[in-house]
Amino acid sequence: MTARPPERLERDRLVLRRPTADDDRRMTAAIAASLDHLRPWMAWADDEATTPEHRRSYLARVEEGWSTGSDFAFLVLDAAGTTVLGGSGLHRRIGPRAIEIGYWVHVDHGGRGIATAVAGALTEAALALPDVDRVEIHCDEANVRSAAVPRRLGYRLDRVEDDDVTAPAETGRSMVWVLP
Repeated sequence: MTARPPERLERDRLVLRRPTADDDRRMTAAIAASLDHLRPWMAWADDEATTPEHRRSYLARVEEGWSTGSDFAFLVLDAAGTTVLGGSGLHRRIGPRAIEIGYWVHVDHGGRGIATAVAGALTEAALALPDVDRVEIHCDEANVRSAAVPRRLGYRLDRVEDDDVTAPAETGRSMVWVLP
């Protein structure tokens, strides 16, 4: 069976936990409020992202990912567990013994170090897994704010790859940040 991270992580007054069906409305509200902020960089941030059908489908994929050990989605909350600050995940899509981190932050909470704290917590959780030796963060070359996160955490820029443009602000050149 594939190793799994804890379903709840706490760091720097943040809570990262596995989302449940009870989170549907709060997640939808956070995404709706942040849609214009996310749309340039996130392929999933489209007009369908806040529909009830899309949220149900997403939560079903979350359950499947945790069940199969392929993807581990986390809801990012304040310390009280009441305010959705964003979302994140660990994704086993980059090959054996490796895992990729993804993250987004609610538009009202950007610039406060949340993405860095989230990526730091996920990096620690990923490297604690017995079947993971390498953690990567991928972002488009033009997404300067996102690229600052792995840089702050001590990742090194391993390469820049040509990639499909999937969101409006992307250049089609993805930076691949690696640790260790």
